[in-house]
Amino acid sequence: MTVTSEGIRRIHVLVVDDSAFMRTALSRMINCEAEMEVVATACCASAAFEKISEFDPDVVTLDVRMPGLDGLDTLRCIMAQSPRPVIIVSAATENGGGATLEALSAGAFDCVPKQLSATSLEIAHIRQELISKIRTAAISYRGRSAHIGSKKPSQSALPANERLMSAGAAIVAIGISTGGPKALEQILPLFPENFSMPILFAQHMPVGFTAPLAKRLNSISSMKVTEALNGELIRPGRTYIAPAGVHLRVASRRSDSKPFMILESQPEEAPHRPSVDILMNSVAQLFKSRAIGVIMTGMGSDGAVGMTSIFRHGGVTIGQDESSCAVYGMPRVCAELGILTHELSLKEIPAHIVAAALRRRRA
Repeated sequence: MTVTSEGIRRIHVLVVDDSAFMRTALSRMINCEAEMEVVATACCASAAFEKISEFDPDVVTLDVRMPGLDGLDTLRCIMAQSPRPVIIVSAATENGGGATLEALSAGAFDCVPKQLSATSLEIAHIRQELISKIRTAAISYRGRSAHIGSKKPSQSALPANERLMSAGAAIVAIGISTGGPKALEQILPLFPENFSMPILFAQHMPVGFTAPLAKRLNSISSMKVTEALNGELIRPGRTYIAPAGVHLRVASRRSDSKPFMILESQPEEAPHRPSVDILMNSVAQLFKSRAIGVIMTGMGSDGAVGMTSIFRHGGVTIGQDESSCAVYGMPRVCAELGILTHELSLKEIPAHIVAAALRRRRA
């Protein structure tokens, strides 16, 4: 571990790229930051695995196009063997969203496009974006086992079945990060066409890629999936994804109490935009015991405050179990806080939500 003169632990970064020029250029950018340090570089997948084992970096930057095992397969191996934030820095993410969505589905923390022809002037423009994303990734990684508040909230959990029966569920809020696109592709098709509750979810993604994700999910789901729009009414049986780069909150109209969505950039200091905590806090405040909160695969602790709020208002709180998570970070924090009414595998989650909707309809 390296510590700055101010006593701050430096962010340790591993740079993986088959181009010697790119390894040097990226390393110089990163090492110019006082709180960052490139602890190693690697030119291929096998070297990257060795460096991860030796240096245990906080963040890995990874090219997609490499000889031998390519970047996406390298990413999958890292997430399976030694999960940590991986930022894809590649020209393969420039044109269209296919490569980016595939990388995010495989567990990438974020993506930064680079120019195809590598010259110092063309590479320099990504510096601000790269540094910002490394900093955010490190905060998320270091907060993966953070505890927010006491481990056991003052309100005791009701037995799972009792709380589910009494919830009168009216809305579902989902928080998800690393490995999220793939997980959502697996669970959304399991909801029936006549599912009555709206679903809102915050997925940590780069700006510009939540719309393609919504389009992809809409094509495989019986429910309509769209990006949330500012001021849009929340309709039953619809699924809304918070656009990347802004926070999503819910509120109700004074005239008729109908719930609608608000998109806003504040607070800017939140590690993630959209923030799972901001979405879930607003859902808890508006829907109280009628809210269902679901925390799924992802690094860090975003969502722990929001899930605690839903729990304390008497809502149902579901955490994805460790065995089905790409990264058991966000659900782990909630489990350790003692605020989950259910811990379920990925494919069990829709059935429990549907059961809550049916009970509400019969009530």
